[in-house]
Amino acid sequence: MSTFAIRNLTATSITLKLVERYKSPEHLHLQDIHGNTISRFSRNFTSIFNTTSPIPPPPTHASLASSTEKFATSEVEILVPPFTTCTTDIPAPNAVAGEKVQLTIEASGSRYRLSVPSSHSESQTFSPLSPDPQHEFSGIYLSLHTFLSIHSSAQLNSWMSNLQDATPLSALSIPGTHNSPTYHKALPSVRCQAVNIRRQLENGIRFFDIRVQPEAPTSSKLVLVHAVFPVSLTGQKTFADLLSTIFAFLDANPSETLIMSVKREGVGNMSDEQVARILYEHYTNNPTQSDRWYTKPSIPTLGAVRGKIVIMRRLAIDDSLHSHNNNLGWAIDAECWADNTAHDLHGQVCVQDFYEVLEAVQIARKIEYCKEHLQRAAECVASLPGITCDAANPVPAQPFFLNFLSASNFWKVGCWPDRIAAEVNPRMLEWLCREHAKGRDEIVGSGRVGAGDGGGDRYSAGGGGDRDDGDLRNGPMVGDGGTGIVVLDWVGLGGDWDLVRCIVSMNSRLMMREMSLTDGRKDGIEIRSKMLRGST
Repeated sequence: MSTFAIRNLTATSITLKLVERYKSPEHLHLQDIHGNTISRFSRNFTSIFNTTSPIPPPPTHASLASSTEKFATSEVEILVPPFTTCTTDIPAPNAVAGEKVQLTIEASGSRYRLSVPSSHSESQTFSPLSPDPQHEFSGIYLSLHTFLSIHSSAQLNSWMSNLQDATPLSALSIPGTHNSPTYHKALPSVRCQAVNIRRQLENGIRFFDIRVQPEAPTSSKLVLVHAVFPVSLTGQKTFADLLSTIFAFLDANPSETLIMSVKREGVGNMSDEQVARILYEHYTNNPTQSDRWYTKPSIPTLGAVRGKIVIMRRLAIDDSLHSHNNNLGWAIDAECWADNTAHDLHGQVCVQDFYEVLEAVQIARKIEYCKEHLQRAAECVASLPGITCDAANPVPAQPFFLNFLSASNFWKVGCWPDRIAAEVNPRMLEWLCREHAKGRDEIVGSGRVGAGDGGGDRYSAGGGGDRDDGDLRNGPMVGDGGTGIVVLDWVGLGGDWDLVRCIVSMNSRLMMREMSLTDGRKDGIEIRSKMLRGST
């Protein structure tokens, strides 16, 4: 029998208090011509994938109760401390039989409710059962593993507002997109994104991968490309228009910043150095927008770059730009990491960018490289200027961990960006929810069992049933548990931002450490207030 495991990825202790089991009346009576019970999921499978209607909202408690029949209720007392996983002997819902399980949790004296599995996506928001809740929680239920991860809910358009100014930008868990502007009608192997730039920003993306070429050898106009192809078959798309969208978003959300990786691609004979000069003279040093850019060659704190674009150059620069910033150079240097690398530390970036997936069978290899790089990022402990080190002469920040989940092969349909993303993205969501930054000391199995009613059973923590929790990490987790910059293809497809939300929530462990180190100071009080509301 499959049983629940619950992982608390928030900075708040959570106690599971009530388990209610429901079965849809439709499943009690719906039978096929042979008299066998069939599920509504099976009946609607085709329509789910062919419909163009919007995804319905998750059911409320009232709507669930009106459309289902409750057949078991059990009071429990299972504590799940912050950043721990609790195995239980609570049977998971039988989706084929139309079962749903409604879980009620308690945090800081308030209760919240969630029903699983959801009919439309993995993630849902916990419904507060009190009028003035202190927290906001979301849950991602992985049906295949009967595993629920609980996250602090963030407003994705302004999630950086909950982090301290002293936080080094490289310490953050940041969702990004690969070939970010390639959402237009284009060749299937060229298009990498499902939604436009504005929607990416509004849904938490804070790293853009941009490829440009000059429109003509004597032109300062930069156009957007992917390799030698334009990003759109319906007309030229420009770097200037892209910036207008980004600046409008940052004006509306001044707590945020955007890291922009810029690389020269396309046709023609223009050099990296020429493109870098165009960027400097016509954009970053343009008096109308020079205050919107961060072009120093050092990793900034978040407070120094709110409202700005941080340039990460994948370009060589000429001697004039090398002389900037006391001869330290111009922009964050990501010029020449190893090609097609599973792991390369180059200057201020540590990169996984294994992109030559020539056959579909190599996708599994790509997934393993992604996991390994997530673990490298998780083990880092950030130095916090003015908190853990001197503000005037801080300890150097950790490098940016760049983890590209993207890969492709132009000549293989099964290895086009959308096909690889369909395999890699769900696997990375599972990994982050179940295994990321987990040490062997994270598994807990303690809880006081309460009395059941309504025909319910008595459940406890630590049962585990037939659970297979996979390859757990060896030893305790010692880092901040971050992800670094995770660079995605085809995110947001069909309104699915679960992977982005999960990446953002991985900042919680760092936020908790910042809070504990600044306890009693004004900054600490502000952070604590935000965390009590469940923000990340």
